[in-house]
Amino acid sequence: MMKFGVVVFPGSNCDRDVAFVTRDLLGQQTRMVWHQETDLDDLDVVILPGGFSYGDYLRCGAIARFSPVMQQVLSHAQKGKFVIGICNGFQVLTEVGLLPGALIKNRDLHFICDQVLIKVERADLPWTQGYTDGEIITLPIAHGEGQFYTDYKTLSEIENNGQVVFRYAAENPNGSLNNIAGICNTQGNVLGMMPHPERASDSMLGNSDGLRLFQALLEKMATKVSV
Repeated sequence: MMKFGVVVFPGSNCDRDVAFVTRDLLGQQTRMVWHQETDLDDLDVVILPGGFSYGDYLRCGAIARFSPVMQQVLSHAQKGKFVIGICNGFQVLTEVGLLPGALIKNRDLHFICDQVLIKVERADLPWTQGYTDGEIITLPIAHGEGQFYTDYKTLSEIENNGQVVFRYAAENPNGSLNNIAGICNTQGNVLGMMPHPERASDSMLGNSDGLRLFQALLEKMATKVSV
């Protein structure tokens, strides 16, 4: 049994979706973590969900990075524990420095809500061992500032370090450099992705490609415990 914490910022709107997956579909302990909390020691996995934290004032994730909980998220990650940021959560992770680069306005300057094809670049991470290298999966996206951008040096480092986890496959919906849809830190315990795996986790909705991401993590931890 793992314990998940879903951080709730003012403006979060995908927090309950993620909790439904971890608590109801997977049967794991899950608690909602208000952004002013300062104790995450009981958690195995911290999830920063999608939404519009603090109304996306200034820029996406810019204010959320100063929430009291984020110091604890940093500490959680530095201990090697798991952190995932989805959509707005990915933006927060780049703002706080847990992941490189930035998410800027989409290439065509409008909000995109669609189903897209995603290529799995790494299937050796705890997050992705339920997939195969090069597998094409379908996940929803819903963002106005999802274009991954960074300087050339950092982009080269990300590629050379194998930090790209997901890429847009058929087409690039937002102009992200190198078709990047998701990256991890060098240790692999922190993952940020613009697509929404939690919205593709219930077979009743016709797509459960995203569920395997959460299942893989559970299986990895179960293997560790048994060893």
